[in-house]
Amino acid sequence: MQDEQLATDVADLLDGRTIATAESFTAGRIAEVLACVEGAVEFLRGGVVAYQEDVKRTILGVTAESVLTTEAAEEMARGVAELLDAQVAVATTGVAGDSTEEGTPPGTVYIAVAVDGTVSSNVHRFDGTPQQVCDQARHQALLNTITALSRTA
Repeated sequence: MQDEQLATDVADLLDGRTIATAESFTAGRIAEVLACVEGAVEFLRGGVVAYQEDVKRTILGVTAESVLTTEAAEEMARGVAELLDAQVAVATTGVAGDSTEEGTPPGTVYIAVAVDGTVSSNVHRFDGTPQQVCDQARHQALLNTITALSRTA
């Protein structure tokens, strides 16, 4: 399924709630596809591209020892939901580049979704160029958001 359709599915499942994004790994790709859904002004609160560690910590309130963990992704989701007053939030962090960082291999992404205060997270590993890995991560983040929203429908 194309990401545009997944974004439309997310919008439909929001059921009057708003959504925000906190993106490191995906650098705004999730917010971009959500913004292209008809009526996005009604549900998309905005997003924070927190690419550098200090931004994750100062803007989103990440306290996890490493910003390359599911704990950090969860804190990013909670942080952006609070910051932008959204009932739903999706966050990504990880390593898209060509080299291992803090023992985390390239292609590793941590995704968290917060829905009405309940946060779920997981880790995925993708192969390809950094561009391909980021696109795969966006796709997975949309799928994870649909799954989390479906649990509350």
